[in-house]
Amino acid sequence: MLFKKILVAIDRSPQSQVIFEQALELAQKQGSGLMLFHCLKWEAEAQGGPFIGTLADVGMYGSLHRLQRERLQNESEDARNWLRDYVKQATSKGVPTEFDCKIGSPNLQICDLAKAWGADLIVLGRRGHKGLSEILLGSVSNYVLHHAPCSVLVVQGITPPNVDMPAVAVHVNRKG
Repeated sequence: MLFKKILVAIDRSPQSQVIFEQALELAQKQGSGLMLFHCLKWEAEAQGGPFIGTLADVGMYGSLHRLQRERLQNESEDARNWLRDYVKQATSKGVPTEFDCKIGSPNLQICDLAKAWGADLIVLGRRGHKGLSEILLGSVSNYVLHHAPCSVLVVQGITPPNVDMPAVAVHVNRKG
């Protein structure tokens, strides 16, 4: 199967470099383009919750909302600079690469971007949550596996220093 447009969903975990390298190697072999993607989460608890009643509460909510926007703006610019470093690595190896950074729910944003960009493959990592922790924390990779408009490559865990390639699981959606 030939993949021409590979969406690479990465976060700030140590596993991101492994995910990027796996996608870059695949893109080099197949002559593919890459879209690097990072999603910032909007944290509802940082919004200050509902305030009741007084003008002081309204003023406090406005201040908290402004601080949240400023924090997200700073994180977004930091993430864009981080993604630009990956773009430089890929383009230096002859792989056409672009990036995007959005705010929202990572699972939804990844699937939406894959559809809008016309991705043939999504490459992402898996943190390894199982059982109750996966239920409580959710699983971006599990959601993407079941809702992606294209094939999905899940990179499992971090590669130990003495192993060349990470273990991977591939799920191919054949929607038509």
